[in-house]
Amino acid sequence: MRTESLEQVASAFVELRPRLFGIAYRMLGSVTEAEDILQEVWMRWQNTDRATVENPSAFLALITTRLSINVIQSARSRREAYIGPWLPEPVDTSLDPTLGAERGEALEFAFLLLLERLTPTERAAYVLREAFVYPYPQIAEILQLSQVNVRQLVSRARKRLTAERREPIDKTEHRRLLKVFLAAAETGNVAALEDLFAADVVSSSDGDGMRGSARFPITGGSRVAKFVATYAPRFWPGADITWVEANGRAGVIVPRNHGTTFLTIDASPQGIHHVMWVVNPAKLDAFERSRPRTVGAVGHG
Repeated sequence: MRTESLEQVASAFVELRPRLFGIAYRMLGSVTEAEDILQEVWMRWQNTDRATVENPSAFLALITTRLSINVIQSARSRREAYIGPWLPEPVDTSLDPTLGAERGEALEFAFLLLLERLTPTERAAYVLREAFVYPYPQIAEILQLSQVNVRQLVSRARKRLTAERREPIDKTEHRRLLKVFLAAAETGNVAALEDLFAADVVSSSDGDGMRGSARFPITGGSRVAKFVATYAPRFWPGADITWVEANGRAGVIVPRNHGTTFLTIDASPQGIHHVMWVVNPAKLDAFERSRPRTVGAVGHG
């Protein structure tokens, strides 16, 4: 009887795991931290008097969200000591394009960076409502706030994000632009690169001080084009590029002798306005771990 009970406990958790991971990942922008939270949620779920839990989905979402809010504080202090630009850890979305959500909101790289500007409570309210369509009474219970306050949080977050977000392009156009960017980058064609860029384009390299990663964002079409072209002769030759789907959009993995790079872009109808390079090995390891994630394993799996 005990074995059957544990199997049922695990079954309920595994079924909800993609959604719980999706909540934690959107809150933190980190595969590693989301995994750690789910491990803690799993331990608490095993030790909970489940006879008192009427709605396992709501209970597990509550624990996941509250733990995520707690982690955000320490995560932000760690990022203050981070060397160079910080980018989210890419996550594979080839099997689950929405990462457990009812809507694919708040998943793209650039959007996760915008979410960083919200308070932890605003971020939680927005993610639960806009991505997972939780009803306001349930969000109020999770955040221990009134429904009026929760509605205000969601409205304030929505307005701020809408004001700062660029007009999006569809996945097909995004992939096309990335492909054209790669062709220009590999040949070091400065003019072709400049033609692709929006006027305020930024290039960010996330390496936490690793050799070869720029420690400051590079801004402006001419400067970014020259930066990309300068490194072309030593970056691209011999690289066997792998196309991946990360955070709902196309990206590429570029293996090199002294390390691997994940590259993606953010773009609008005005052109590419953010080129994002992730070279931090820990973040690339997290991406590799995320690739079979949607099979749904308990724990780190």
